[in-house]
Amino acid sequence: MATALLVIDMQVFFAGPGTPVLPRINGLITHFHSTANPVVYTQHGHTPAQLAGHQVSQLVRFWGAAHSIPRFSAAWELLPALTRAAKDDVLVQDKDTYDAFLHTGLEEVLRGRGVTRVLVTGVLTNFCCETTARSAFNRGFETWVISDACGANDLTMHAGALRALSAGFGEVITAEEAIERLSAEV
Repeated sequence: MATALLVIDMQVFFAGPGTPVLPRINGLITHFHSTANPVVYTQHGHTPAQLAGHQVSQLVRFWGAAHSIPRFSAAWELLPALTRAAKDDVLVQDKDTYDAFLHTGLEEVLRGRGVTRVLVTGVLTNFCCETTARSAFNRGFETWVISDACGANDLTMHAGALRALSAGFGEVITAEEAIERLSAEV
């Protein structure tokens, strides 16, 4: 089964909740690179028009421009310690809402590579990871959420999101369990 690793928003802006899960995400990236399965990195951010112009997004209206990420800013960059993309990996830089599938072409990229399963990692568990996992499931992808490779600012929200996802949107497992299962399929 073709499987892709989704690395959601591991950016400087989210270093606080992202740094603790970085070793497990890097371990998964290394495993995926060794098996030639795709890794997809997303970067969440907003254009000047979305931040202050005539196209202000709902997300910016909710959080405010001061708490939103301008595209191509230092805060928008991927964390320096994140294992970087290999030649065949995908970088989705136009993500502007919680759902990595919405407005990005991610689904077309995955389908074009024959992907039928996705592993969701990154930040924030209760926002972008949860929304992307639900969206993946609703689009027909087998969905695994990697509990110890998703980070949040609030552990109660993290646990609640994982409980909700496991109740109807996919399996919630650890990075070690994911690697064991994927290795057994080879």
